[in-house]
Amino acid sequence: MIKKLMSLLTILIVAVGFCGCMEQNTVEKKVQPVSEDAGMVKIVDLYGREVEIPKEVNKIICCGPGCLRLIIYLNATDKVVGVEDAEKKWTPWGRPYRIAHPELTELPTIGQGGPSPKPNPEAIIQVKPDVIFVTYMPKDEVDALQQKTGIPVVVLSYGQLATFNNEDLFKSLELAGKILGKEGRAEEVIKFIKDCQNDLNERTKDIPDDKKPSVYVGGIGYKGKHGIDSTQCKYPPFVAVNAKNVADELGKEGHAFITKEQLLKWNPDIIFVDEGGLSLVVEDYKKNPEFYNSLKAFKNREVYGLLPYNFYTTNIGTALADAYYIGKVVYPDRFKDINPEEKADEIFTFLVGRPVYSAMKEKLGGFKKLEFK
Repeated sequence: MIKKLMSLLTILIVAVGFCGCMEQNTVEKKVQPVSEDAGMVKIVDLYGREVEIPKEVNKIICCGPGCLRLIIYLNATDKVVGVEDAEKKWTPWGRPYRIAHPELTELPTIGQGGPSPKPNPEAIIQVKPDVIFVTYMPKDEVDALQQKTGIPVVVLSYGQLATFNNEDLFKSLELAGKILGKEGRAEEVIKFIKDCQNDLNERTKDIPDDKKPSVYVGGIGYKGKHGIDSTQCKYPPFVAVNAKNVADELGKEGHAFITKEQLLKWNPDIIFVDEGGLSLVVEDYKKNPEFYNSLKAFKNREVYGLLPYNFYTTNIGTALADAYYIGKVVYPDRFKDINPEEKADEIFTFLVGRPVYSAMKEKLGGFKKLEFK
Protein backbone atom coordinates (compact mmCIF):
# COMPACT_ATOMS: atom_id res chain seq x y z
CA MET A 1 0.00 0.00 0.00
CA ILE A 2 2.82 2.37 0.98
CA LYS A 3 4.66 1.53 -2.24
CA LYS A 4 1.54 2.35 -4.25
CA LEU A 5 1.15 5.70 -2.46
CA MET A 6 4.82 6.53 -3.10
CA SER A 7 4.45 5.69 -6.77
CA LEU A 8 1.35 7.89 -7.08
CA LEU A 9 3.12 10.72 -5.30
CA THR A 10 6.10 10.41 -7.62
CA ILE A 11 3.83 10.48 -10.66
CA LEU A 12 2.01 13.54 -9.27
CA ILE A 13 5.25 15.44 -8.63
CA VAL A 14 6.54 14.69 -12.13
CA ALA A 15 3.21 15.75 -13.65
CA VAL A 16 3.13 19.01 -11.71
CA GLY A 17 6.74 19.68 -12.63
CA PHE A 18 5.99 19.00 -16.28
CA CYS A 19 3.00 21.34 -16.20
CA GLY A 20 5.14 23.97 -14.54
CA CYS A 21 7.71 23.67 -17.29
CA MET A 22 4.96 23.95 -19.90
CA GLU A 23 3.62 27.09 -18.22
CA GLN A 24 7.09 28.63 -17.96
CA ASN A 25 7.82 27.89 -21.60
CA THR A 26 4.51 29.47 -22.59
CA VAL A 27 5.34 32.65 -20.64
CA GLU A 28 8.81 32.75 -22.12
CA LYS A 29 7.33 32.53 -25.60
CA LYS A 30 5.02 35.43 -24.84
CA VAL A 31 7.83 37.74 -23.77
CA GLN A 32 10.31 36.73 -26.45
CA PRO A 33 11.22 39.79 -28.57
CA VAL A 34 10.09 39.68 -32.18
CA SER A 35 12.97 38.38 -34.25
CA GLU A 36 13.78 38.61 -37.92
CA ASP A 37 13.63 34.82 -38.03
CA ALA A 38 9.93 35.08 -37.19
CA GLY A 39 9.42 37.29 -40.24
CA MET A 40 8.73 40.36 -38.11
CA VAL A 41 10.87 43.24 -36.82
CA LYS A 42 10.26 46.14 -34.44
CA ILE A 43 10.78 49.77 -35.37
CA VAL A 44 10.17 53.07 -33.57
CA ASP A 45 8.25 55.68 -35.55
CA LEU A 46 8.30 59.49 -35.35
CA TYR A 47 5.79 59.48 -32.47
CA GLY A 48 8.11 57.18 -30.52
CA ARG A 49 5.67 54.28 -30.96
CA GLU A 50 7.13 50.77 -31.11
CA VAL A 51 5.55 49.03 -34.09
CA GLU A 52 5.91 45.43 -35.27
CA ILE A 53 6.17 45.22 -39.04
CA PRO A 54 6.90 42.43 -41.53
CA LYS A 55 10.59 41.93 -42.25
CA GLU A 56 9.77 42.17 -45.95
CA VAL A 57 7.37 44.95 -46.93
CA ASN A 58 6.06 44.76 -50.50
CA LYS A 59 2.73 46.61 -50.32
CA ILE A 60 2.07 49.97 -48.67
CA ILE A 61 -0.34 52.89 -48.59
CA CYS A 62 0.20 56.51 -47.52
CA CYS A 63 -2.24 58.71 -45.59
CA GLY A 64 -1.87 62.38 -44.81
CA PRO A 65 -0.19 65.52 -46.19
CA GLY A 66 3.09 64.83 -47.96
CA CYS A 67 3.23 61.16 -47.01
CA LEU A 68 3.13 59.80 -50.56
CA ARG A 69 5.77 62.35 -51.63
CA LEU A 70 8.36 60.87 -49.27
CA ILE A 71 7.77 57.38 -50.69
CA ILE A 72 8.21 58.70 -54.23
CA TYR A 73 11.48 60.38 -53.22
CA LEU A 74 12.62 56.89 -52.16
CA ASN A 75 11.80 55.42 -55.61
CA ALA A 76 9.27 53.06 -54.00
CA THR A 77 6.14 53.85 -56.04
CA ASP A 78 5.95 50.21 -57.14
CA LYS A 79 5.03 49.26 -53.57
CA VAL A 80 2.03 51.65 -53.37
CA VAL A 81 -1.29 49.77 -53.69
CA GLY A 82 -3.79 52.56 -52.94
CA VAL A 83 -3.93 56.36 -52.76
CA GLU A 84 -6.06 59.07 -51.20
CA ASP A 85 -8.91 60.60 -53.17
CA ALA A 86 -7.22 64.01 -52.85
CA GLU A 87 -4.18 62.71 -54.74
CA LYS A 88 -6.50 61.78 -57.60
CA LYS A 89 -8.83 64.77 -57.73
CA TRP A 90 -6.71 67.77 -56.76
CA THR A 91 -4.84 69.60 -59.49
CA PRO A 92 -1.34 68.13 -59.71
CA TRP A 93 0.50 71.22 -60.95
CA GLY A 94 1.77 72.35 -57.58
CA ARG A 95 2.92 68.84 -56.65
CA PRO A 96 5.81 67.66 -58.84
CA TYR A 97 5.59 64.10 -57.51
CA ARG A 98 2.05 63.80 -58.85
CA ILE A 99 2.94 65.29 -62.23
CA ALA A 100 5.75 62.76 -62.52
CA HIS A 101 3.57 59.79 -61.56
CA PRO A 102 0.09 60.05 -63.11
CA GLU A 103 -0.19 56.26 -62.98
CA LEU A 104 -0.86 56.47 -59.24
CA THR A 105 -4.36 57.82 -59.94
CA GLU A 106 -5.32 54.41 -61.33
CA LEU A 107 -4.92 52.78 -57.91
CA PRO A 108 -7.84 52.12 -55.53
CA THR A 109 -8.95 54.90 -53.17
CA ILE A 110 -8.12 54.34 -49.49
CA GLY A 111 -9.59 57.52 -47.95
CA GLN A 112 -10.39 61.15 -48.67
CA GLY A 113 -7.02 62.74 -47.88
CA GLY A 114 -6.50 66.43 -47.19
CA PRO A 115 -5.67 68.32 -43.96
CA SER A 116 -7.86 65.86 -42.03
CA PRO A 117 -7.04 62.69 -43.97
CA LYS A 118 -9.84 60.36 -42.75
CA PRO A 119 -8.48 57.03 -44.05
CA ASN A 120 -11.13 54.40 -44.80
CA PRO A 121 -10.35 51.21 -42.80
CA GLU A 122 -12.56 48.98 -44.95
CA ALA A 123 -10.98 50.21 -48.19
CA ILE A 124 -7.50 49.83 -46.71
CA ILE A 125 -8.16 46.23 -45.67
CA GLN A 126 -9.29 45.43 -49.22
CA VAL A 127 -5.93 46.43 -50.77
CA LYS A 128 -4.04 44.41 -48.13
CA PRO A 129 -0.99 46.60 -47.45
CA ASP A 130 1.83 45.26 -45.30
CA VAL A 131 2.32 48.70 -43.72
CA ILE A 132 0.36 51.96 -43.53
CA PHE A 133 2.46 55.15 -43.51
CA VAL A 134 0.81 58.30 -42.08
CA THR A 135 1.66 61.96 -41.48
CA TYR A 136 -0.06 64.72 -39.51
CA MET A 137 -2.48 62.36 -37.76
CA PRO A 138 -3.15 62.57 -33.99
CA LYS A 139 -1.73 59.66 -32.02
CA ASP A 140 -5.13 58.40 -30.88
CA GLU A 141 -6.29 58.24 -34.49
CA VAL A 142 -3.10 56.42 -35.49
CA ASP A 143 -3.65 53.81 -32.79
CA ALA A 144 -7.32 53.48 -33.73
CA LEU A 145 -6.47 52.94 -37.40
CA GLN A 146 -4.00 50.20 -36.50
CA GLN A 147 -6.57 48.53 -34.25
CA LYS A 148 -9.38 48.70 -36.82
CA THR A 149 -7.31 47.36 -39.71
CA GLY A 150 -4.93 45.02 -37.89
CA ILE A 151 -2.18 46.48 -40.09
CA PRO A 152 0.97 48.18 -38.70
CA VAL A 153 0.78 51.99 -38.87
CA VAL A 154 4.06 53.91 -39.04
CA VAL A 155 4.14 57.68 -38.42
CA LEU A 156 6.44 59.90 -40.54
CA SER A 157 6.91 63.67 -40.23
CA TYR A 158 8.07 66.80 -42.03
CA GLY A 159 8.87 68.53 -38.74
CA GLN A 160 7.33 71.67 -37.29
CA LEU A 161 8.29 74.24 -39.92
CA ALA A 162 7.58 74.46 -43.64
CA THR A 163 11.21 73.98 -44.56
CA PHE A 164 13.30 71.57 -46.56
CA ASN A 165 16.01 71.02 -43.97
CA ASN A 166 15.06 69.49 -40.63
CA GLU A 167 15.94 66.40 -38.68
CA ASP A 168 12.39 64.98 -38.53
CA LEU A 169 12.31 64.97 -42.33
CA PHE A 170 15.64 63.18 -42.55
CA LYS A 171 14.68 60.68 -39.82
CA SER A 172 11.47 59.94 -41.72
CA LEU A 173 13.35 59.26 -44.94
CA GLU A 174 15.79 57.00 -43.07
CA LEU A 175 12.98 55.09 -41.33
CA ALA A 176 10.88 54.61 -44.47
CA GLY A 177 14.04 53.62 -46.35
CA LYS A 178 14.86 50.98 -43.75
CA ILE A 179 11.32 49.55 -43.85
CA LEU A 180 11.21 49.45 -47.66
CA GLY A 181 14.73 48.18 -48.26
CA LYS A 182 15.72 51.59 -49.66
CA GLU A 183 18.39 52.56 -47.14
CA GLY A 184 20.86 53.53 -49.86
CA ARG A 185 18.34 55.71 -51.67
CA ALA A 186 17.36 57.42 -48.40
CA GLU A 187 21.00 58.33 -47.81
CA GLU A 188 21.26 59.69 -51.36
CA VAL A 189 18.14 61.86 -50.95
CA ILE A 190 19.29 63.29 -47.64
CA LYS A 191 22.74 64.01 -49.07
CA PHE A 192 21.23 65.65 -52.15
CA ILE A 193 19.07 68.00 -50.07
CA LYS A 194 21.95 68.89 -47.75
CA ASP A 195 24.35 69.38 -50.67
CA CYS A 196 21.94 71.82 -52.33
CA GLN A 197 21.53 73.72 -49.10
CA ASN A 198 25.30 73.85 -48.53
CA ASP A 199 25.86 75.05 -52.10
CA LEU A 200 23.30 77.84 -51.71
CA ASN A 201 24.84 78.91 -48.41
CA GLU A 202 28.44 78.81 -49.65
CA ARG A 203 27.59 81.07 -52.56
CA THR A 204 26.07 83.77 -50.34
CA LYS A 205 27.28 83.46 -46.74
CA ASP A 206 30.05 86.09 -46.96
CA ILE A 207 27.95 88.92 -48.45
CA PRO A 208 27.66 91.79 -45.93
CA ASP A 209 24.10 92.87 -45.08
CA ASP A 210 24.75 96.39 -46.34
CA LYS A 211 25.57 94.94 -49.75
CA LYS A 212 22.36 92.94 -49.98
CA PRO A 213 19.18 94.25 -51.62
CA SER A 214 16.10 93.99 -49.40
CA VAL A 215 13.52 91.41 -50.49
CA TYR A 216 9.90 90.48 -49.82
CA VAL A 217 7.65 87.61 -50.88
CA GLY A 218 3.88 87.99 -51.22
CA GLY A 219 1.01 85.80 -52.36
CA ILE A 220 1.94 83.04 -49.92
CA GLY A 221 -0.77 80.39 -49.58
CA TYR A 222 -2.18 79.89 -46.10
CA LYS A 223 -5.32 77.77 -45.83
CA GLY A 224 -6.19 79.07 -49.28
CA LYS A 225 -5.00 81.69 -51.74
CA HIS A 226 -3.95 85.19 -50.66
CA GLY A 227 -2.59 88.37 -52.19
CA ILE A 228 0.40 90.65 -51.70
CA ASP A 229 -0.27 91.03 -47.96
CA SER A 230 0.38 87.33 -47.27
CA THR A 231 4.04 86.68 -46.53
CA GLN A 232 6.37 84.51 -44.47
CA CYS A 233 9.01 85.35 -41.91
CA LYS A 234 12.15 83.19 -42.11
CA TYR A 235 10.99 82.21 -45.60
CA PRO A 236 13.04 79.05 -46.26
CA PRO A 237 14.28 79.89 -49.80
CA PHE A 238 15.37 83.34 -48.53
CA VAL A 239 17.08 81.73 -45.54
CA ALA A 240 18.85 79.30 -47.87
CA VAL A 241 20.54 82.15 -49.78
CA ASN A 242 20.97 84.46 -46.76
CA ALA A 243 18.65 87.07 -48.28
CA LYS A 244 17.59 90.18 -46.36
CA ASN A 245 13.89 89.53 -45.85
CA VAL A 246 12.14 92.69 -44.66
CA ALA A 247 9.42 90.59 -43.00
CA ASP A 248 11.97 89.18 -40.55
CA GLU A 249 11.73 92.52 -38.75
CA LEU A 250 8.45 91.21 -37.34
CA GLY A 251 10.51 88.97 -35.06
CA LYS A 252 8.53 85.78 -35.64
CA GLU A 253 8.66 82.63 -37.75
CA GLY A 254 6.18 81.34 -40.26
CA HIS A 255 3.22 82.89 -42.04
CA ALA A 256 2.16 86.50 -41.45
CA PHE A 257 -0.42 88.89 -42.82
CA ILE A 258 0.75 92.49 -43.09
CA THR A 259 -0.90 95.77 -44.03
CA LYS A 260 -0.19 97.58 -47.26
CA GLU A 261 1.04 100.48 -45.17
CA GLN A 262 3.68 98.20 -43.69
CA LEU A 263 4.79 97.11 -47.14
CA LEU A 264 5.08 100.75 -48.22
CA LYS A 265 7.14 101.45 -45.12
CA TRP A 266 9.50 98.57 -45.85
CA ASN A 267 9.59 99.42 -49.58
CA PRO A 268 11.80 96.45 -50.52
CA ASP A 269 14.22 96.56 -53.45
CA ILE A 270 12.94 93.27 -54.91
CA ILE A 271 9.55 91.63 -54.56
CA PHE A 272 8.79 87.99 -55.31
CA VAL A 273 5.24 86.70 -55.77
CA ASP A 274 4.23 83.10 -55.09
CA GLU A 275 2.36 82.19 -58.27
CA GLY A 276 -0.26 80.36 -56.24
CA GLY A 277 -1.55 83.80 -55.26
CA LEU A 278 -0.45 85.73 -58.35
CA SER A 279 -3.95 86.01 -59.83
CA LEU A 280 -5.10 87.84 -56.69
CA VAL A 281 -2.14 90.21 -56.87
CA VAL A 282 -2.91 90.97 -60.53
CA GLU A 283 -6.58 91.55 -59.70
CA ASP A 284 -5.67 93.87 -56.83
CA TYR A 285 -3.18 95.76 -58.99
CA LYS A 286 -5.92 96.60 -61.47
CA LYS A 287 -8.06 97.99 -58.63
CA ASN A 288 -5.28 99.95 -56.98
CA PRO A 289 -2.34 100.57 -59.35
CA GLU A 290 -1.32 103.70 -57.40
CA PHE A 291 -0.38 101.66 -54.36
CA TYR A 292 1.71 99.15 -56.29
CA ASN A 293 3.44 101.78 -58.40
CA SER A 294 4.42 103.58 -55.20
CA LEU A 295 6.61 100.59 -54.37
CA LYS A 296 10.23 100.79 -55.50
CA ALA A 297 10.23 97.21 -56.79
CA PHE A 298 7.21 97.81 -59.04
CA LYS A 299 8.57 101.13 -60.33
CA ASN A 300 11.92 99.51 -61.15
CA ARG A 301 10.36 96.34 -62.59
CA GLU A 302 12.01 94.19 -59.94
CA VAL A 303 9.05 91.85 -59.35
CA TYR A 304 9.48 88.13 -60.01
CA GLY A 305 7.35 84.99 -59.96
CA LEU A 306 8.10 81.91 -57.86
CA LEU A 307 6.66 78.43 -58.09
CA PRO A 308 4.37 77.64 -55.12
CA TYR A 309 5.95 74.92 -53.01
CA ASN A 310 3.50 74.53 -50.11
CA PHE A 311 0.85 72.23 -51.54
CA TYR A 312 -0.04 69.25 -49.33
CA THR A 313 2.94 70.34 -47.21
CA THR A 314 6.39 71.20 -48.48
CA ASN A 315 7.44 70.11 -51.94
CA ILE A 316 11.15 69.98 -51.15
CA GLY A 317 12.31 70.07 -54.76
CA THR A 318 10.26 73.15 -55.61
CA ALA A 319 11.55 74.99 -52.54
CA LEU A 320 15.13 74.22 -53.57
CA ALA A 321 14.46 75.30 -57.16
CA ASP A 322 12.92 78.56 -55.92
CA ALA A 323 16.00 79.20 -53.78
CA TYR A 324 18.31 78.87 -56.78
CA TYR A 325 16.13 81.25 -58.81
CA ILE A 326 16.04 83.76 -55.95
CA GLY A 327 19.83 83.53 -55.71
CA LYS A 328 20.13 84.22 -59.45
CA VAL A 329 17.92 87.33 -59.15
CA VAL A 330 19.31 88.77 -55.92
CA TYR A 331 23.00 87.90 -56.40
CA PRO A 332 23.48 87.38 -60.16
CA ASP A 333 27.28 87.45 -59.89
CA ARG A 334 27.22 84.55 -57.39
CA PHE A 335 24.96 82.41 -59.58
CA LYS A 336 26.49 83.06 -63.02
CA ASP A 337 26.81 79.33 -63.67
CA ILE A 338 23.17 78.56 -62.79
CA ASN A 339 20.34 78.32 -65.29
CA PRO A 340 17.34 78.23 -62.90
CA GLU A 341 15.11 76.24 -65.24
CA GLU A 342 17.76 73.62 -65.91
CA LYS A 343 18.57 73.47 -62.20
CA ALA A 344 14.90 72.95 -61.39
CA ASP A 345 14.70 69.97 -63.74
CA GLU A 346 17.92 68.54 -62.33
CA ILE A 347 16.33 68.68 -58.86
CA PHE A 348 12.97 67.30 -59.97
CA THR A 349 14.56 64.47 -61.96
CA PHE A 350 16.56 63.35 -58.95
CA LEU A 351 13.71 63.56 -56.43
CA VAL A 352 10.63 62.49 -58.39
CA GLY A 353 12.13 60.76 -61.43
CA ARG A 354 11.14 63.18 -64.21
CA PRO A 355 11.91 66.73 -65.39
CA VAL A 356 8.56 68.41 -64.70
CA TYR A 357 9.52 72.11 -64.68
CA SER A 358 8.07 72.82 -68.16
CA ALA A 359 4.68 71.40 -67.11
CA MET A 360 4.69 73.56 -63.98
CA LYS A 361 5.78 76.62 -65.97
CA GLU A 362 2.94 76.13 -68.45
CA LYS A 363 0.30 75.93 -65.73
CA LEU A 364 1.71 78.25 -63.05
CA GLY A 365 3.99 80.73 -64.81
CA GLY A 366 7.46 79.61 -63.84
CA PHE A 367 10.54 81.71 -63.12
CA LYS A 368 10.13 85.10 -64.77
CA LYS A 369 9.96 88.84 -64.32
CA LEU A 370 6.34 89.83 -63.79
CA GLU A 371 4.66 92.55 -65.81
CA PHE A 372 1.73 94.54 -64.42
CA LYS A 373 -0.47 96.75 -66.57
